[in-house]
Parts: sequence; structure tokens; C-alpha cells
Amino acid sequence: MVRIFISTGEVSGDLQGALLVEALHRQASYRHLSLEILALGGDRMAAAGATLLGNTTEIGSVGLLESLPFILPTWRIQRQAKRYLRQHPPDVLVLMDYLGPNLSIGSFVRRNLPKVPIVYYIAPQNWVWSPSPGTTQQIVSICDRLLAIFQQEGEFYRKHGANVTWVGHPLLDRLQSAPSRPWAREHLGIGDGERAIVLLPASRQQEIKYLLPVICESARQLQAQLPNLRFLVPISRPGFRATIARALERYSLPATLLDGQTLTAIAAADLAIAKSGTVNLEIALLNVPQVVIYRVHPLTMWAGRRFLKFSIPFMSPPNLVLMEPIVPELLQEAASPERIVQEALNLLLNEAARTQLFTHYQTMRSHLGEVGVSDRAAAVILEMGA
Repeated sequence: MVRIFISTGEVSGDLQGALLVEALHRQASYRHLSLEILALGGDRMAAAGATLLGNTTEIGSVGLLESLPFILPTWRIQRQAKRYLRQHPPDVLVLMDYLGPNLSIGSFVRRNLPKVPIVYYIAPQNWVWSPSPGTTQQIVSICDRLLAIFQQEGEFYRKHGANVTWVGHPLLDRLQSAPSRPWAREHLGIGDGERAIVLLPASRQQEIKYLLPVICESARQLQAQLPNLRFLVPISRPGFRATIARALERYSLPATLLDGQTLTAIAAADLAIAKSGTVNLEIALLNVPQVVIYRVHPLTMWAGRRFLKFSIPFMSPPNLVLMEPIVPELLQEAASPERIVQEALNLLLNEAARTQLFTHYQTMRSHLGEVGVSDRAAAVILEMGA
């Protein structure tokens, strides 16, 4: 019996954790190994075959003020996880992103269970920005192997002393089962003369507050200029449905709410207006133009710029892959309805801009590795835990 403990958080971590859980079961079957997977994650990971010790998809946040309501729930889950790990040491610990909580769990295991190997898969983006001096070295010090999903990520952590294997990006595996554009449009009833825009405002509670209103206002202004628009809104978490529905009604948007059909909605779209995150890479891999926006509480941004010297070259994964401005990004004050509409109209109506974007997407795709990412990661993890 090989026992694996996986720790991740938020909706994107649950998605990519589920891909890993499926691959671990697949690889264990090939090797005739009996496997038990315990996890901090979400419903997707549970459906894939992990036993959840705590659901962490509801407690994710970005920012100083935004994180305050989640301190106590996070602490409780951490305490429960550490108690379990001490009583039932796994054969290998896998950490996925989720910087603060995973540094805590990784440090605990390194101190108290030094014989348990630790793998960091999908490491925090310290190669883009470092939240505090020493954080990178702490990540390196607690992990025996780092499985990088971006080439730059691997090079960065290798230079800082980590034992790195570049496996590629797991979304390549997920997109293998994505629907085609013709099928998606037919499935959603989108006519030949209609333009479809997919709105992707939130996977965290704070994004509902800071992004949903500006995205809805942008969509309203676009609708006034292009009356044949159809809006698609996938729901990332069931608890957001009612709030999003009320907002769409308030802005008089003719939108279709979709539960669990994110890839279908993206595949059917002519344009995406999306929060910054993993979904930007899904949009790019499905060859859909996009405008990326992000906002946090004004005090969080002020404190980050004033005291933490917060500055990043790019925020969305498509731009980070090549460190080039492939897709338009609008951060904080720049994420106004007027700017969003300007960028959206350019991508909808300017054929040269669309052609250039599609060329950049193709180059970006070539830097993400090859399909089979999750199985390559699972193979390394099983070897370390055997």
C-alpha cells in the first residue's frame, strides 16, 4: 500500500489536483500497486478518488484584507491535517501551489517526519514575484523534488538549489477532452450570425465583489454597441450562482448561466473577458481572444505597492509563458469598463489583431510541453513513495 497525502487549495488547485489523482490511480494500476490518497482539496479531487480531510476550495483569497475572514478556517484545517500526518505518516507528501498553508504543512513534515519525501508540484510563482525575502529558499529547503510546469519556473528554482524536473503544464491533458468550437456552439444554440462572449468573473469570493460589477458594466456597454452579442457565464462554484444571476438581471444582460460547462462555454466564444488565473491558459489553448482583468481591495493594492514594492511583469499565464504581452491585461485602476470595452472591440473587430494573437498562442503552446503531464508527475511521485 502506497499512501499519498496531497495538499492544495482554491478552485484551480482542485482542478489540477483531480488530474493528478486520476493519473496516480492510473499509474498505480499499471504498477500493480495498492494506493490510498488523502487530500486537502475539493469536490473534483474527491470525485477523482481522493479522500478529503478538508475542503479548501472555499477559503482561498488574494490580498491582505481579503484573507482576514479565512485565517481561522485555514488554521483549523491546518491543525487537523498536521494531527493526521503525525498519526498516519504518508509515504510521500505532495504540495500544490497554495503558498502560505503549504509552507506551513511542508515545514511541519520536514521537522517532525524527516523520512517522508516531499514533492512540490505546481510551485508558487516566486519566479514572477517573491512575496518576502527567504520564501523561495524555504520552498527549496522543504521539498526533495520540485515538478515544474513552466520552463522559467524550473530554471528559477534550479538556480536556487532545488532538484527540479520539468513535466509540462497539466492543462494540456485537460484540453484533450475539450469540445470543438462547432459542437460547442451547436450545443449552446449559438447561431451563425451571433457573437458569443464568455464572462469569467470569479473563482474566489473577493472576485465576486471586485470583478463582477466591472465585467457586467463592460458587457452592458458592449451590448449597446454590438446588439447581436450573446453572453455565456460558466459558474465556477455553486454558491456564486444566485449572486451572479442577480447581477446579470440588474445590468439587463441576455446571458446564459452554465453549471460545470466552462470548457464548452469557452470553446463556443468569440471573446472572453476573464479574471486572471488558470482559466486564461484554458482560453488560450482553445484559441479564443481574451481580455484579462484583476482587482483587489484598494488598500491591499496600496499597501502592496507602498510597503511590499509589489510589481510584476505580467499577471496572466499566457503572458508569463513567454514573458511577452500576448493578451491585454488590465490591473486595478486600469480595469475600467471603458478600457475593457476598448480592448474587447479591438479583438472582436480588428482581424489583424486577432491573427497576431492566434500566432502568439501557437508559440505559447509550443513552450508548455507535451500531453501526458499528469502521468509524468504521477510516475515521479510513486517512485518517491514506493
